[in-house]
Amino acid sequence: MPHPVAVPSGILDFIHQGERFFVAGHKEPDGDCVGSQLALCGALRRLGKQAFPCSAGPFKRPEVLPYRDRFITACAIEKKRRRERGAVRALVLDCSSLGRAGDIADALAGLPIAVIDHHAVGQRGNDPPENVYLDPAAPATAFMVLDVIAALGLAPTREEAEFLLLGLCADTGFFRHSSSGSAETFEYAARLIRAGASPKEVYRLMHGGKSLGSRYLLGRQLGKTRSRFRGRLLITTEDYEDTQRFGLDGRDSDSLYQLLQGVEGVEAVVVIRQETAETCAVGFRSREAVDVAAVAAKFGGGGHKNAAGASIAGTIETVYPAIVEAFAPIFQQPPAVP
Repeated sequence: MPHPVAVPSGILDFIHQGERFFVAGHKEPDGDCVGSQLALCGALRRLGKQAFPCSAGPFKRPEVLPYRDRFITACAIEKKRRRERGAVRALVLDCSSLGRAGDIADALAGLPIAVIDHHAVGQRGNDPPENVYLDPAAPATAFMVLDVIAALGLAPTREEAEFLLLGLCADTGFFRHSSSGSAETFEYAARLIRAGASPKEVYRLMHGGKSLGSRYLLGRQLGKTRSRFRGRLLITTEDYEDTQRFGLDGRDSDSLYQLLQGVEGVEAVVVIRQETAETCAVGFRSREAVDVAAVAAKFGGGGHKNAAGASIAGTIETVYPAIVEAFAPIFQQPPAVP
């Protein structure tokens, strides 16, 4: 469906009135976060402003690893704040508050902040509402940043278009999550391609260069998959030994979700990874009707209706039954009609 939210004048005023910006995103950035940040920084610099992309990392996904060195950390933010003369502002992208930004949040504390995000959850507290551009109907934050660049009187450069197409493809699963009402998404993609972005290169960046170890890990995860609620929910795990053996970069979560969501009768998929000895990282995906963001929110996480995540204290042995229990009220009901 067309996204109904126009770029607020407060966002444009916030940009026009500032001279120096930290452009922040959420921790463990994905393609949409990184692409949106780098594209907006490029546009700000063309307006004669200083712009510093910043991130807490870690840069785990292969599509964002090539851009890791373009981002500054909390330590560099603090040094720049002490050294830079004049007012500095922060633009927070792809998350609705600094709470998801990791350790850079403290370094940015006290600055005037504006938010550009397409997630439906999160609050901005006492920040002026005109400094918030929130559009849950947008398929990606990159989609919204393209509107911001146009509202600033600019057209995206080839590099900016490449960043934004990466963001759009990352959050739409290279358009496989797009429905019959997604014509506007493809219209935006066409604008980026006309500006010089290459779908072929974005696909290679997202899906190429996988390690052999990632294939071994994928096989182990598939082998551990178990069915719950008569096949409507699939859950798999990655134990701490595998996390240490294959590393944080040795996985291909997108392929895992694709394979499991392709199983007949599946409505939701959960991947539980023992990230540390005391903490599990949990990924949630659903096909249509199941709101996994609402399930993730029960554990302090969030995301989209069909894609969400959470970090949960505990081990696989304690987190697994809690996840099953959280889905029980959903799957004890008859299947929803999309």
